[in-house]
Amino acid sequence: MKPEFATSPTSFVLNHSQNEPEFQQAYQELASTLENSSLFQKNPEYRKALAVVAVPERVVQFRVVWEDDEGQVQINQGYRVQFNSALGPYKGGLRFHPSVNLSILKFLGFEQIFKNALTGLNMGGGKGGSDFDPKGKSNNEIRRFCVSFMTELCKHIGADTDVPAGDIGVTGLEVGYLFGQYKRIRNSWEGVLTGKGNSWGGSLIRPEATGYGVVYYVEHMIKHVTNGQESFAGKRVAISGSGNVAQYEALKIIELGGSVVSLSDSQGSLVVNGKGSFTPEEVNTIAKLKAERKQLSSIVNTEAFSQKFNYIEGARPWLHVGQVDVALPSATQNEVSGEEAQALIAAGCKYIAEGSNMGCTQAAIDVFEAHREANKGAAACWYAPGKAANAGGVAVSGLEMAQNSARITWTSAEVDARLKGIMEDCFQNGITTAMEYVTPAEGVLPSLVAGSNIAGFRKVVAAMKDHGDWW
Repeated sequence: MKPEFATSPTSFVLNHSQNEPEFQQAYQELASTLENSSLFQKNPEYRKALAVVAVPERVVQFRVVWEDDEGQVQINQGYRVQFNSALGPYKGGLRFHPSVNLSILKFLGFEQIFKNALTGLNMGGGKGGSDFDPKGKSNNEIRRFCVSFMTELCKHIGADTDVPAGDIGVTGLEVGYLFGQYKRIRNSWEGVLTGKGNSWGGSLIRPEATGYGVVYYVEHMIKHVTNGQESFAGKRVAISGSGNVAQYEALKIIELGGSVVSLSDSQGSLVVNGKGSFTPEEVNTIAKLKAERKQLSSIVNTEAFSQKFNYIEGARPWLHVGQVDVALPSATQNEVSGEEAQALIAAGCKYIAEGSNMGCTQAAIDVFEAHREANKGAAACWYAPGKAANAGGVAVSGLEMAQNSARITWTSAEVDARLKGIMEDCFQNGITTAMEYVTPAEGVLPSLVAGSNIAGFRKVVAAMKDHGDWW
């Protein structure tokens, strides 16, 4: 007789993740998708795998002690959630931000498992970081923190074990300091971190990859709905965030003929006043500002920005952008509420894709999915989850790992072509899987959230079964 769980997989997971709301949200979003499809009817044994895949293989937690510029001892928490290695080494970013806790890192690591599976590359899923805040710190303070952080983390990672990357608060500066300390302690030059400098093992197109990938994915959404008759040309696009992802989304959209009408940060939103668009020069000014760890509020009254833009302090852009065709939440988790989702639909938004991880609340996803189901084709608002739409960043990280292993460097054109192929495969995989397991009514667009969740889940748990992780 085959063993079974004494309770349902969902009850088991929720009972073992109390006080972890972000992780529970990510888990329930996946679980509800699977339950509302035909997957468990066609493959009943997969239900037990759901509980297994939702528990990390390993969680590493440690203290990080460092000295500030005044000679005072500071202490932070460090983490690495090594969630799943069925498809390859653990792969996922490091986040340095005061909000970092185990729940957020478990949610990010859980999403990363299936995102990485959708790329088609041999990568498992993980996430890590610290509640350290790089903002307001000197480079020497950041260096001392990174040295202390990596002194412990280096015991648990490696090119064939776990390959972290950057995330919020971890730029090329931090990656360089982390890599240097790993190399000194381990006496080994290896591709243990991605997002490295181009002169010492980094990949071309890596900084641009997440933002470009989101745009490439949405291009396929637009072409699918319009039978190839439309593109980004002439589209008004609202973007939240102003970091790496948002910047390169904006630059690529402008290049493709679209208009970018908003960018934002944690203190407020910058919205174009009228029918215009951010220019590449304005986006680059903001990129320089963010590299200096400054806020958008510091430039809103300058001559270059005061006439063209409205600055809405303390607000996200969604209620203030007017008519838009595309919305790309690209700042952080849960940045689109149910009310904001309704407002975007009322503003004419037809495509929404997450540049951030779990950018939409469950209430917002429900609004978008209900609108898709109630309207046919081009009349619907079509939602794409982050695990598919923003997979371009980790995809090029995987390509960086491949280049490091082979001791070669591909050209920008080669990497960009591979990125475009991976994003097309992500889109087509989601469409095909949704049609098989959550077949929509005639004329209704397939659910990209259902298709992506099911496609990633199937691939991971099949490998886990082959390894004897469940039976």
